[in-house]
Amino acid sequence: MPRTAAAPVAEPIPAPAPRAAGSDFAPLLRTVREQGLLERRVGWYARGITVNLLLMAAIVAGLVLVGPSWWALLLAPPLALVSGRLAFVAHDAGHSQITAHRGKSRLVQLVHANLLLGMSQEWWNDKHNRHHANPNHIDKDPDVAADILVFTQHQTEGRSGLRGWLTRHQAWLFFPLTTLEGIALKVYGVQAVLARGADRMPARRRVTEGLLLLTHAVGYATLLLTTLSVGQAVVFAVIHQMLHGLHLGMAFAPNHKGMEMPDPENCADWGHLRRQVLTSRNIRGGLFTDWFLGGLNYQIEHHLFPSMPRPHLRLAQPLVRAHCRTLGIPYTETGLIESYRQALSHLHEVGEPLRAGA
Repeated sequence: MPRTAAAPVAEPIPAPAPRAAGSDFAPLLRTVREQGLLERRVGWYARGITVNLLLMAAIVAGLVLVGPSWWALLLAPPLALVSGRLAFVAHDAGHSQITAHRGKSRLVQLVHANLLLGMSQEWWNDKHNRHHANPNHIDKDPDVAADILVFTQHQTEGRSGLRGWLTRHQAWLFFPLTTLEGIALKVYGVQAVLARGADRMPARRRVTEGLLLLTHAVGYATLLLTTLSVGQAVVFAVIHQMLHGLHLGMAFAPNHKGMEMPDPENCADWGHLRRQVLTSRNIRGGLFTDWFLGGLNYQIEHHLFPSMPRPHLRLAQPLVRAHCRTLGIPYTETGLIESYRQALSHLHEVGEPLRAGA
């Protein structure tokens, strides 16, 4: 991976007008609310969910009709795309974008995440809410905690052996590793249900989540093993899960990687607007980009207004961009390929100390 400096495309930055930090976000919030952009779009989501479920039913029917044939593997890629659509709905339900009713939102998320995808919504909500509260904060955002990948050169200290090798080559390995994301989400969900101590779920939720995860696993295995041979079922599952993970990785990778990482010692005065805008990156594109990335290409607007329905994010973008321009806050927006280049360049640069000492 060639080492290149990431140069985000941002709006021109005029001299910022003096303004109390606490008031930066209030005018924008008022404008967005007055234009009705925070109102739910239940009908829009109902249509989308219906289409997703019909597509999934069609794929299941296709497996049954084709039977134990290697041609059935052609159904794995479309199932991966539908799985991505289900994940986006679960994500939106977790943010109360579909309905303001907490119980109904949880029901939608349990069906989509736990039952249909085998992913714990309780675990996901906890992790994702901490990310939204402090995006790219090295001490508070679980998405940038040192794990298989690291996101700052400080995190490379002491990494050796396999972890050191992974860090040295993490830019090259990023997308191959995302093929494991779908399986990893399932593993994390099971671990969350079985967790002990302070991380333990309330008993009632543990039972609900556990039963739905078990139902998913049994249903998925039963479908494949009753329609395909064992070998075909294994290959189908591998293709489906790898493409599903890759799809999710492609949707989430451009959002924050390579963007500003707040200094834990002096970021307290950033305020909500700066904390969300400076750490996020938008992706330009048309209807296909909006569809393929599940609306996450409007990452800045989503972080500023987590409960805003997905179809309203593009409508809020001009308001947010103009507000940032007025305040002199960089508003970063790139093309899809450029966003990956910036993210991978950042990962490559982070691994430089280990490569230099190899």
